[in-house]
Order: sequence, then C-alpha cells, then structure tokens
Amino acid sequence: MRVIVLFVIIQCLWVLNLPAQVYSDKLVGKKSEALKDSIESTPYPYALPIWGAKAAELGFDLPYSAGISVNYFTQRSDLVINNLMAGFNNGPMYNLDEIVRFNEAVSEASVVNVRPDIWLFPFLNIYGILSKSKTSTAIDASFWLPDSSNVWSEVANLKTKANFDGSTFGFGMTPTIGVGGGWFALDMNVAWTDVSALDRPVFTFLFGPRLGKTFRFKNPEQNISFWVGGFRVKFSSSTTGSLPLNELFDIDEIQNKVDNGIDAVGEKQMNVDEWWNDLSEIEQNNPVNKARYNAANRALDAAGNVLSNLDAALNDEQTASVQYSLDKDVKDKWNFIVGSQFQLNKHIMLRAEYGFLGSRTQFLGSVQYRFGL
Repeated sequence: MRVIVLFVIIQCLWVLNLPAQVYSDKLVGKKSEALKDSIESTPYPYALPIWGAKAAELGFDLPYSAGISVNYFTQRSDLVINNLMAGFNNGPMYNLDEIVRFNEAVSEASVVNVRPDIWLFPFLNIYGILSKSKTSTAIDASFWLPDSSNVWSEVANLKTKANFDGSTFGFGMTPTIGVGGGWFALDMNVAWTDVSALDRPVFTFLFGPRLGKTFRFKNPEQNISFWVGGFRVKFSSSTTGSLPLNELFDIDEIQNKVDNGIDAVGEKQMNVDEWWNDLSEIEQNNPVNKARYNAANRALDAAGNVLSNLDAALNDEQTASVQYSLDKDVKDKWNFIVGSQFQLNKHIMLRAEYGFLGSRTQFLGSVQYRFGL
C-alpha cells in the first residue's frame, strides 16, 4: 500500500524571487547637504526612470536605472493536501480523502534565477524572472480503514521522497519610497513554474513588505542596509499529473504491499458484514447504525477499488502509472524575514535574507550589477 504516497508526490513548486534592495532616497540633514547639492546641480543623464530628472532636482539620490541580479534561493515548507483523487493506467479515478491521512508533507527547493529590472518611475521598479530549480517533496502518509464499531485504525504507513527539475518565468514590481536612509518597499510578483511531472505550470503570487534603514560610509556610494519584513506566498491549488510507478518504487515491494492491503480490506469487510447481519431489523433501521454501516462500506469500497486497479496495473511494471489530482496549499502563508545588503558602489550590491517562523524557512543570497539607461 505504499503506492498511496504516489498520489501526492507532485510539487507545490514556487520560486521566491526577491529583488536587491535599492531605492530612490530623499536626502535630508546636514551630513547629506554636499551630496544633495551635487545631485541637484548636475543634469540627470539617463532616460529612465520617467521623471528621473525632476526627482533629482528635488534632492533624490536615484539608483542606476537598470540592473541584473543573480540569486540563489533555498526553502523548506510544510504542505496541506486535500481532495485527493487517484487512478492507474488511465483508468477510473477514486477519491481517497477518507482512507489516506497525511502525517507530513514537506516541499524543499534550491533555485538559481536571473532577474533583469528597470526603474520605470523613481518610486516603481519592474522586473522579470527566469530561473531553474531542483525540488523535492517528502511524504509521510497512513492508510486507514474502519471496523464494525466505526473505529478507524492505521493499517499501513507510507513514506517516500521524489525529486523534480523546474523552469520558471514571471514578472513583478516593487513600489518603494525612501527618506533620509529609511525606506519602505512592497515587493510582489507572479510566476509560472513548469515541472515535467505536472500537466500544467504552477502559478504563484508572492508578496513581501519590508521596512529598512540604510547607513552610508564616508564614500557616498558605499552603504549597508538592514531590514525586517514579511513574506506571503499563494499558488494555484489544483494539480493534476501522471507518474510512472517503476521510477519511484521497487515494483516487488509495491506488489507485496498491495497483496497485504487487499487482505486487510477483505478482513475488515467481513467484520463489518458480520456485525450488520447480527443486528435485528429494528437495529438496522436505527439511523446511527445505518450511517456507521454506510460510512464503513464507502471507505472499504474505495480502498478495494483502488487496490484492485493497482494490482491489475502492476501486471506490466514497465507501463504501470498513476494519475492523480489534488488541492494543495502551504501550511502557513506568512513568515518573518530579516535581511542585509552591502553596496560596494552604485554598480555592485551583495545581499542576504533569511525567512523563518511558522512552517517555512528560506534563505536568499544575491549579487547585482546596475547601470544607467
């Protein structure tokens, strides 16, 4: 019965793409007077951002208007899975919500992405996302069946882990404002991740508010920033796909689990039928007993159908496959983030960010190069 795990191996795959933290800073205070006077008196030389010349005349220190960053990202997140359907060799699909319970479902990802961006306005950055990822989903699930007393018991524990490669394309924007080194940014993006095991790309929406402070060094182009914020992820909940069984499990081991499962279902069914037949007609008409009997038969019928179809599919281990559909979500949509960036000069920035709390942890490392357009 270890095969039950196969129905949920598909990834809730998202790529967390976060921009290097630069912004248009309104210069204030005596320490910034010399830099402010220089910016205000020097003609702005670039076409972007729109209204860049006016912002410079008002004393805003603008970043270079275009850039490209390379990011490395890792994450771990717990998943919640519902509405599980499965079938074999393109046969009938069965709902398994009553008989399969997930003790743990964990998604992990390692991602390298390239993010080109431009400042469209002094307060708005827009960017693209291109990335490659290696992901895994680890599943710990149990197979449960009822008896004549409507007591459900675990008859098998199922664990597995599968790895996938993915490609992501997307775009995003970051409205931001800065005054005197303090700044606030709202990063948001949408992306589509293509995984070979899925019928269609996974859609994600990411939102990350940040509040930070930048400290300048003696060199006015050199600074260090620190920030705190939040991170929220939302992705398409419905997933369908197909997986070959022989790439995930030892076929002989699966067959042994299936045989034991069929025996367990038969034993439970006999127990339920004996209990029901021993009841008097009045007891059988009792709504409580009827509900108990119908619930037990529904679960046992589903288990029997699934195991029988799987048993037939395993006759040819080279072609045996599982088709699935399910709804999934992250256990916690929000987590907390802290980060820092060192700006060597207005061209080169290095960044690190860590997310934690709840059921998700993540780390981002980034290097960015900026230039004027």
